[in-house]
Amino acid sequence: MGFVQEFKDFALKGNVFDMAVGVIIGGAFGGLVGSLLKHVMSPIIGLAGNVNFTEMYFPLKKGAGFTEGMKYTDAQSNGAMLGYGAFLTDVINFIILAFVVFLMVKAFNTAKKRFEAEKPAPAPAGPTTDQKLLMEIRDLLAKR
Repeated sequence: MGFVQEFKDFALKGNVFDMAVGVIIGGAFGGLVGSLLKHVMSPIIGLAGNVNFTEMYFPLKKGAGFTEGMKYTDAQSNGAMLGYGAFLTDVINFIILAFVVFLMVKAFNTAKKRFEAEKPAPAPAGPTTDQKLLMEIRDLLAKR
């Protein structure tokens, strides 16, 4: 089999195509949840705690223009800053995203079980060709 044919067989398999669709939908879903977190959840969390995590930082080396209470982006231009607030925001976003994905998988599995339970039981399979042959031999021997 040629290289091109092998690649064609690989690329057109259902598994690869399904995985590509999953990655594309996952990326879009990640953007959707990211927007939900940034524009809806973060402001609510900020109101509840009156805290903006992204502005939390620790100065490692203060530059000449650094003053206490500066925004993180401004402080970065005035020395080395450890922006742990942005990391905390990303951790919280990850936990929320993982929880939403968990809920989706749980709902999918529940629906799948419900649909499988609603299917009627398949009719019992008839005898195989070997079994039919053995039954014929049995019948012939019974006639003797």
